[in-house]
Amino acid sequence: MSFFLGVVIFVLALLISVMLHEAGHFLTAKRFGMKVTQFFVGFGQTLWSFRRGETEYGIKVLPAGGFVKITGMTDLEEVDPADEPRSFRRHAGWQRIIVLAAGSFMHFVLALVLLFILAAGIGLAATSNSTAIGAVDPCTPSSLSGGCQHGSTSSPAGRAGLRAGDKIVAVGGESVTGWTQMGRVIRRQPHNRPIPVTVIRDGHRLTLHPTPATTLSGGKHISFLGISPVVTFQRKSPVAGLSYAGSAFGATVTGSAKVIASLPRALPDLFAKNRASTPAGQVTSVVGAGDATGQVLADNIAWQSKVALVLLIVASLNIFVGLFNLLPLLPMDGGHLAVVIFERIRAWLARLRGRPDPGLVDMRRLIPVSVGVFALLVGVGVLLIMADIVNPVRIIQ
Repeated sequence: MSFFLGVVIFVLALLISVMLHEAGHFLTAKRFGMKVTQFFVGFGQTLWSFRRGETEYGIKVLPAGGFVKITGMTDLEEVDPADEPRSFRRHAGWQRIIVLAAGSFMHFVLALVLLFILAAGIGLAATSNSTAIGAVDPCTPSSLSGGCQHGSTSSPAGRAGLRAGDKIVAVGGESVTGWTQMGRVIRRQPHNRPIPVTVIRDGHRLTLHPTPATTLSGGKHISFLGISPVVTFQRKSPVAGLSYAGSAFGATVTGSAKVIASLPRALPDLFAKNRASTPAGQVTSVVGAGDATGQVLADNIAWQSKVALVLLIVASLNIFVGLFNLLPLLPMDGGHLAVVIFERIRAWLARLRGRPDPGLVDMRRLIPVSVGVFALLVGVGVLLIMADIVNPVRIIQ
């Protein structure tokens, strides 16, 4: 039930993101006096709609995005002469650039708001240096940087019976007093051989014998038990919250750019058994993101951790979509932005040479490119969805 609730929350967040994206185009186009005839969430057949003024608002059957129809987006569209002065193509270049960029801008604003809410409202996670166990990992990942792969074995701690709340006092016969020191002791234990781990549980001393597994960390094999420290959440002041939102936004932009750049290398590993430890473990579709949200809600962790992870998932998705949408590829907004910028540069060069403005780009020449890019994006999208269905990655370790 919790997993299903997580998926529903993600779908609602995605629909809100789509509506805000299209609202960015809609509001700026209206502000500049452009004629907007449609504002829809989804594609395909219309499920429900209503008209207010010159604009029809509604929902279509396929919730795979949305669109705002602005009159005269390109030179290919036939426009009533009476509406031509209000068409997109007749407005100043800077106004068209703002309208096209407004969709991604709304994604970025939403992400910043969510990150601020996380810091100032929920609080940022801080790990305790106590040797008390906060959680027992459900699996043994192939690397610490990757998530649990579907079908992976349970963690050594889980198999040995270690529990959240246990306080570890000795590992391999060596006393431990802090989490950092205990981590060093665990990492140097022998692989695949039972070791004594002494804990205090309900006031009683108990010795269990987990068998450490091996996992990769920084390119080296280390011993792994599968335990996590106790996590507390500390709320930040509004100023500190804004600072966190800005720094987290910048870090996510950098990470998203790396993910986009690694996409060609990631595709061959989408269906590999060790997907989680390859670049393919960092790319996902909306199906994978929804599955990740469901995992978070279903996991046995504190409610603050659940809310924080869901906010991070939604914020990261919005940043990624906003950046991806700005790539200079038709038919995305970034492609149209590139066309407008090219038109203005060409007009400026013509003016320097005393020649008339060449006008709009002939979009008929770009149709094959647009169709090819669209087909490529659909193909990659379908591939990612298939991988997320048959070879999912667990984000909760």
